[in-house]
Amino acid sequence: MAVVIKTPLEIEGMRVAGRLASEVLDYIAPHVRPGVSTDTLDRLCHAYMVEVQQSIPAPLNYAPPGYSPFPKSICTSVNHQVCHGIPGERVLRNGDIVNIDITVIKDGFHGDTSRMFLVGDCGIAAKRLCEITHRCMWEGIRKVRPGATLGDIGAAIQRLAESSGYSVVREFCGHGIGRRFHEEPQILHYGKPGTGLSLASGMIFTVEPMINAGRREIRELADGWTIVTKDHSLSAQWEHTVLVTDAGFEVLTLSVGSPAIPDPPDASFADLLATNVAAAPARVATPLAAAPVGLARQVGSTNPRRH
Repeated sequence: MAVVIKTPLEIEGMRVAGRLASEVLDYIAPHVRPGVSTDTLDRLCHAYMVEVQQSIPAPLNYAPPGYSPFPKSICTSVNHQVCHGIPGERVLRNGDIVNIDITVIKDGFHGDTSRMFLVGDCGIAAKRLCEITHRCMWEGIRKVRPGATLGDIGAAIQRLAESSGYSVVREFCGHGIGRRFHEEPQILHYGKPGTGLSLASGMIFTVEPMINAGRREIRELADGWTIVTKDHSLSAQWEHTVLVTDAGFEVLTLSVGSPAIPDPPDASFADLLATNVAAAPARVATPLAAAPVGLARQVGSTNPRRH
């Protein structure tokens, strides 16, 4: 399947869908707290999408080849769950971290984004993982411009993740998006600079790194969807939908409640990570108990599966 270059009208449709997806996360943020079930979060998001936005929750009954239909409207991946967690009876507890992944369809266009949320009072290690993963996503996004390569994006993400002591999940990747949920190209979150497809203005795709606190190996649960870390270590993911523009990039999944864009890493930040792990996530400590830390897909194949 060839990469689809979007027309100006299609880009406008994607802007609307992207903003709506992000606004679902704005809406659900105050509900993410100890004692709430992931099924409650799903029901709230579903009602907001369908009744308020008049959009369609893309995950509901989504069934790519080899999968049974996904039974819920959002994905909720808690603690060591990497992605595709199915909302259910699980109740969030103080200290949990959870990724909420939203994809809406509006007027035929898909908007796809996710954020990490800290539930109650989280430990330093959990906060740092969420913060560094957010930075990893933005380091990849900052490489987007015409003439850059997919390898530039993956290399930037991998460099920051691994220099921070973390590992990058390789079985799942970002993807092109538009009138279809998953299009070409695949966006790997690791790689070598200067390799892979060259980017061109009008491309739209997701950047959604999944970063593990421990080893990168993963496994799929019996439900056929939920992916977890093999070593039971924490995992975090953030996701934005990004447009390649003539001048560089435009993030289509920003809204009023989107977390602040982190400053580019520099020598002082690298030194901070090396010498004072506790200080790095300072900006995400208190507000993220009820709001997102800042904000990412498959398993068992040598070819990454789109998230």
